[in-house]
Amino acid sequence: MAEAVKETLTIARMGHRGDGIADMPEGPVYVPYALPGETVRVERTGERARVLKVLAPGAERIDPICLHFGVCGGCAVQHWEFARYREWKRQTVEQALAHAGVQATVADLVDAHGAGRRRATLHARRGGRKTLSIGFAGRRSQAVVPIDRCPVLDPALERVFVIAARLADALEASSKPLDVQFTKTLSGLDVDVRGSGPPDAATIARLGQIAAEEKLARLTRHGELMAQLAEPAIMIGRARVALPPGAFLQATEAGELALAERVLAAAEGAKRIADLFSGVGTFALRLAESAPVTAFDADEPAVAALARAAALTQGLKKIDIQARDLFRRPLLTFELDPFDVIVLDPPRQGAEAQMRTLSSSKVRRIIYVSCDAATFARDAKLLAAGGYKLGEVVPVDQFRYSPHVELVGAFAR
Repeated sequence: MAEAVKETLTIARMGHRGDGIADMPEGPVYVPYALPGETVRVERTGERARVLKVLAPGAERIDPICLHFGVCGGCAVQHWEFARYREWKRQTVEQALAHAGVQATVADLVDAHGAGRRRATLHARRGGRKTLSIGFAGRRSQAVVPIDRCPVLDPALERVFVIAARLADALEASSKPLDVQFTKTLSGLDVDVRGSGPPDAATIARLGQIAAEEKLARLTRHGELMAQLAEPAIMIGRARVALPPGAFLQATEAGELALAERVLAAAEGAKRIADLFSGVGTFALRLAESAPVTAFDADEPAVAALARAAALTQGLKKIDIQARDLFRRPLLTFELDPFDVIVLDPPRQGAEAQMRTLSSSKVRRIIYVSCDAATFARDAKLLAAGGYKLGEVVPVDQFRYSPHVELVGAFAR
């Protein structure tokens, strides 16, 4: 392991993960919480360093909005002037596309923070003297950073730190991390706990009491129902969707709406649509207001939730729903060709296998929603090689102060 050294560095630029970068003869050095143009005293080990002191702050440095910034690993750039932060986030998309050799115009960043994040996963762990820590992981670390508030969360999640502590106490959280996932719904908080052993009858009763006192819509453990006061649900378009435990949703309500608006605009006039990686129907239920949709996803609880919502909602065109793992079994060309529009929103790793069949299909339009600029650019290159042209790419910021950015791009054959 390289020996730690103390030295003074000048930050040249910001990296795509939110680290300041100093250019050294031996290569780049990554310095979290340092900004371009600043001179900093650091302790460096290899290509990574930590700031000991900011010797010459940049003009763009501002006070962060959170007391835990710089310790908690959730935010990377609260200390950067907001306009420069927005410019940097847009540029990360431009750079990813350029690196892959993909030509496209990148629109201005859409601010989709809204009321804040409606989902949060807190970690609970007992340390020395059985002290319980509730919080998020540190930057590039598995250590739990104790916090009691988070300004980027929706106000509906204000009490989650107290609730997580109560649940961890009831489950006798140990040195092994306990994860407590909270989701804001129309009925209240939906909570799923993971990492605990099977609870006995007394613990289940205690969990039910906590759920009642905290007015939780539902409490599950690894998806197994512990207590329920109301069915957790959200509205997607005109459909009311009852959520399965731990369901994936876009991080903010504003983010979901921003992405959906752009997908619907790009799909205008479609006659038959396929929604790949459909989840609980974020796009399928909205698209079906104007055209028949076939939805594909490997997550069976999500598929079941979508099917139920579709059956109970009036005024929708037919939604054909299929449980299918598109990583193991991507749709083949002959399965794709009957559709004139494909919408896909894959996980962070993208959809490389599916893109290879799409690139040789006859589909007129492909609308790609992504949460990772690098995998989007990789997949876009495959479509370009197959004869598709990428229109304007719209970056959407629902993870404010983090390096994560969503994007939507439409391809035409």
